[in-house]
Amino acid sequence: MSLVRGTLFNLYLLLLTLIMGIAAFPIRLSNKDAWALRYAKLWSRAVLWGLRTLCNIRITLTGTEHLPTGPFLIASQHQSFFDGFVWMNAVPLPAYVIKQELTKIPLVGPMLLLSGMIPVNRTGGSQALRTLMERVSHAQERGRQIILFPEGTRTKPGERVSLQNGIVALARQAKTPIIPVATNSGLFWPRSPWRKYPGTLIIAIGEPLPTLRGRMLIPAIEHAWDKLSDTHALPRDRVTQDPPS
Repeated sequence: MSLVRGTLFNLYLLLLTLIMGIAAFPIRLSNKDAWALRYAKLWSRAVLWGLRTLCNIRITLTGTEHLPTGPFLIASQHQSFFDGFVWMNAVPLPAYVIKQELTKIPLVGPMLLLSGMIPVNRTGGSQALRTLMERVSHAQERGRQIILFPEGTRTKPGERVSLQNGIVALARQAKTPIIPVATNSGLFWPRSPWRKYPGTLIIAIGEPLPTLRGRMLIPAIEHAWDKLSDTHALPRDRVTQDPPS
């Protein structure tokens, strides 16, 4: 059944993206970023509706009381493509830090840029980091909430990897609350593009981290993830790709 669910959802996602991508041309011509963001939110809601309806994946978002008003930075675990959809409607003005390759996807890429997502060249070294810091600073001046995946790439549920040092520079510059987030999304939407597993997907939001400087921030994020994982029974330090029972 996981293969059937995954195939149906992939067909739905492809058709949805194609139709909405073509229908977005007037917004692209208008060059209105606010319109593009609202359209992106609509697309994300439709994607999550497909997950619930076709794959029987229920989404539980806990700890929303920890989200402050105004700009802040979310430091989230990243296990699945799902993570790229959930925050579009969970915060008012989301701005994901995304890999630059996503902006080259036909129909999707131009809307990502117009809606205010922030591309980063992961092989660009110090110059790419400076550019990223400038874009994040500009986005937060406009009240945007930055969604960042400090692990740098998707990981397996329970896998522990070294966090990217770039988050230290971003946090030092941003001077806004940093919100840790843990998840088990990889159990339901794994790396395999053709399988989706039913169950309750958890997004656990932690309390804002205390003001920290330098490399003390990285262990603080990891400690917060450990605590959230323990509280909500999420995979941590034991790699698993087994679907939930």
